[in-house]
Amino acid sequence: MTAAPVISVDNLSYRFPRAEADALRHISWQAHDGSVTLVVGPSGAGKTTLLRCLNGLIPHFHGGRFGGDVVVLGRNTRQAAPRDMAAAVGVVFQDPEAQFVTDRVEDELVFGMENLGYDRRTMRIRLEETLDLLGIHHLRGRDVSTLSGGERQRVAIAAALVSRPRLLVLDEPTSQLDPLAAHDVLAAVERLNSDLGMTVVLAEHRLDRVLEFAERIVAVEHGSFREEDVQTMLPTLADVPPLVELARMMDWPPPIPLTIRDARRRIHSVPSQPVARTPSERGDVMLRIEGLTFGYGAPNTLRDINLKGYAGEVIALIGRNGSGKTTLLKLLTGLLRPAKGRVMLNGSESSRLPVHSVARTVGYVPQHPSSILHQETLRDELEFTLRARNDRSGDPLAILRELGLAQHAEHHPLDLSGGERQRAALAALAVGEPPVLLLDEPTRGLPGRDKRSLGAFARRYVAAGRLVIIATHDVEFVAEHADRILMLADGELIADGPPAAILAGSLTFSTQMNRVFGGDILTVADVRPLAIDDRSRVKSSPDEPRTPNNEDR
Repeated sequence: MTAAPVISVDNLSYRFPRAEADALRHISWQAHDGSVTLVVGPSGAGKTTLLRCLNGLIPHFHGGRFGGDVVVLGRNTRQAAPRDMAAAVGVVFQDPEAQFVTDRVEDELVFGMENLGYDRRTMRIRLEETLDLLGIHHLRGRDVSTLSGGERQRVAIAAALVSRPRLLVLDEPTSQLDPLAAHDVLAAVERLNSDLGMTVVLAEHRLDRVLEFAERIVAVEHGSFREEDVQTMLPTLADVPPLVELARMMDWPPPIPLTIRDARRRIHSVPSQPVARTPSERGDVMLRIEGLTFGYGAPNTLRDINLKGYAGEVIALIGRNGSGKTTLLKLLTGLLRPAKGRVMLNGSESSRLPVHSVARTVGYVPQHPSSILHQETLRDELEFTLRARNDRSGDPLAILRELGLAQHAEHHPLDLSGGERQRAALAALAVGEPPVLLLDEPTRGLPGRDKRSLGAFARRYVAAGRLVIIATHDVEFVAEHADRILMLADGELIADGPPAAILAGSLTFSTQMNRVFGGDILTVADVRPLAIDDRSRVKSSPDEPRTPNNEDR
């Protein structure tokens, strides 16, 4: 006898209150016990909406017009509210801060188990196991407010896992994690799936991180719905990871390689000629940091940072979670004041200027864009910025069109999806054209198409003699769009150079193409001319194992 599916969605349609169109239309889908399903689609397509149907948040919390049925673990969500589903369904939202209810990490993990009536012995065992599983044992006594964005994301995932739910629902679970942390978290989820049979449904734009262990893909786009196994669905997707792009370019026969190991076995030999890159022309020094030191306590978060930023540059700021990236950006904006050293903006020391004066030179888009969106419509947000700068020449609709948001000009910013909100906050700051633009995790929640638009926007922005600094964990984005990389570790600036010098050969921050080919190859664009020029050196060889050479090491 076949077991009942863990998730059974029958003719589901949903429209948010006051919305003009359905967010989901006539969706039917099943997920079986122990399966792993990946939900994909562009920003605003309905992925988060679908996930919120799985624990009853829709319709019980959001209201709106709900049609069809969603049955999860034998319970119809029309009758079962989120509190009734809490023991069996663990959920991690796009914004983990929204689900924290206590101040301390350990208390946050224990809180859910206390409400579910676990005995003290079980709670202690589950607590210790989960802290170790997610690698956050060192955070157990920390105040949640002192954690970095990535650390908070890991704590939120731990809080969802600690009660060992039968179904785990994850919305962009690695969006704020450095590559190593993302690997560790997903390895933990995969282990719970394989060892305990936990059913997993996750929405994720970084497909390179999750395709290896996903079994089926659900594609949602503006209410429409498709579901197939991974190998069947991948050729039909517009946004795919570099490995899949490579397979398409090389006309490899199925199956499409999903891991670096599988791709390397398809490559007959490695291109040996160097990649030609034209460095961007630097302009004047716009930013100078001298001996910058800052600490929230002991030890210091940043120590003796020295660097210069030039007009015409896109600079990427990378480093593991908690390395000081966001702190450095806040020091550049004047939101924090250095304990030692100084920040010079166009020749003026920022610590001697009021914050509102620094804001005319530096625009800062934080990790959580909702914190700077406060007007009734998106158009109002941009016009507010222009009024504050006494700028009558700016065109709000022009920048909204450039960032793919023109259709949302009259919408409330907080009604947008997570990825759309990221771009809305960028538009609200960039419309005033500050000479220095700081972006903290701007690719969070963005699919590949929107990332490319963001990268093109950054290039056009600096072409006018401005400077952009982007703190990010997205090494594929960095390799394609940055002129220069700064790497932080334990509060120190440990590397400063072009992408090929910093990313190539890195165990943590290398790109997929660099792991396949080695050398200074970083992107599919680096491989394409080599493949065209010398097909005999880069060709499909599904059966012949690849012989490593020095470039692999």
